[in-house]
Amino acid sequence: MPSPVLYLPVITTLFSLAFSAALLRRYLTRGHGPHLLVWAIGILVYGVGTFTEAFTSVFGWHEGVFRAWYISGALLGGAPLAQGTVYLLLRRKTAHVLTACLVTVVLVASAFVLASPVNPTLAEAHRLSGKVLVWPWVRAFSPFINTYALIFLVGGAILSAVRFSGRRETHHRFVGNVFIAIGALLPGIGGAFTRFGFVEVLYVTELIGLTLIYLGYRFNIGTPLPAATASVARQPAT
Repeated sequence: MPSPVLYLPVITTLFSLAFSAALLRRYLTRGHGPHLLVWAIGILVYGVGTFTEAFTSVFGWHEGVFRAWYISGALLGGAPLAQGTVYLLLRRKTAHVLTACLVTVVLVASAFVLASPVNPTLAEAHRLSGKVLVWPWVRAFSPFINTYALIFLVGGAILSAVRFSGRRETHHRFVGNVFIAIGALLPGIGGAFTRFGFVEVLYVTELIGLTLIYLGYRFNIGTPLPAATASVARQPAT
């Protein structure tokens, strides 16, 4: 019987759908902010990856599902979210250029993932792993894309946390970005464990990571403390 941990992606997938819908609603309500739209797409892609994991846990290994998992999870796990941060922090023209570069790399990598033969004898009934790819060099794309995601998603959150630190009225955004930075790190750590056969670690870190990112988002859109109140709060008690 599969380990109960292997069913965590079912929860993560449902959470991803709800989170993506919330981001999309906020984007449509505000009528601007491309970063929100890109983040909504990123969370949806995250959910596609965890859906393939959930499918495998429930129904068993399938070649098509494996390829979808590798593209949506191993290649695109954090990259679209990172691109949302690119649109938030950088000039629009620069963001467009980086998007074109990222899409090109992902398309090339995805083409190789789809073209590579697989060795089904290496597959496990209810667990996913890139070791079934007959062309092992295809897996070299994943660390490259994930490093890009790490720089902009985690780095962007840390930069924002530093910018919002030290001021009472923006403390909620400082806390929110700390949550996002930690949450963004966790799936990458879990992904590293999958290379050694511990896919259960990935499933746990995906759920915890998404939860922290959501909490960070909620903190960031929370009501800031008014400047006047903050000024009073900073005064020493008498």
